[in-house]
Amino acid sequence: MKTKSENTNPLRIISYNLKYHRAKGELVGLVNAYNADMLCIQECYADQLPDHIGNLVLADKTNTGTLNLAIYCREERLEIIDTSSYMLKDSVLERLYMPQMERLLVTKMRDRLSGHDLSIGSFHATHHIASNYLRRLQIRGAHSLLSELSQNSAAIMVGDYNYMMFKKSLKICLEETGYEMSLSDRPTYYMNKYLRMHFDFATSINTHIERVRTLPKGLSDHAPILVQAVI
Repeated sequence: MKTKSENTNPLRIISYNLKYHRAKGELVGLVNAYNADMLCIQECYADQLPDHIGNLVLADKTNTGTLNLAIYCREERLEIIDTSSYMLKDSVLERLYMPQMERLLVTKMRDRLSGHDLSIGSFHATHHIASNYLRRLQIRGAHSLLSELSQNSAAIMVGDYNYMMFKKSLKICLEETGYEMSLSDRPTYYMNKYLRMHFDFATSINTHIERVRTLPKGLSDHAPILVQAVI
């Protein structure tokens, strides 16, 4: 992991689960308000996504299934090198009753300011009908695919990990993959008025995460997060 540097231009990455595309109208305001360099979204409808959100351009999106992933980036700073999407291990119920969907979208970019490469993953773990064990398998698989594309350069995966409890096992899983977990300063998922949890966070390797902030909640049951990273 890189030590904290004097870089005064950390990458600013927003991740947001839109809840069946419900919070789509908030994206331009979020990108502009927090001067985002990248936007990673989950639970969106690919056929309703614009080519631009604020000053960010669509890098790639998934298309299978009813809920999709997408990544937007600031072209002035980030040069797109490669992009790919992946299906991950799913549950028996998903195989029986739900259409297949990609749960990981990865885009490799070059930061024009630092000259370094970065692979960013937008990730959506399986929902609560499955076990934490399955989600750990998905995270392991996603990290393996992300590292394969990044080829030892910086890699960050953000999104909805859907990991409700027992994060000690998750921490052990991450240590085995070499990635570090960075939780935000406040909970991100609002199950009800009283029960709130960290579902949305970042995992990373070969980079330094300065801070992860939970942004104000909007129309989704998830709050967006803002990740600041030094590459």
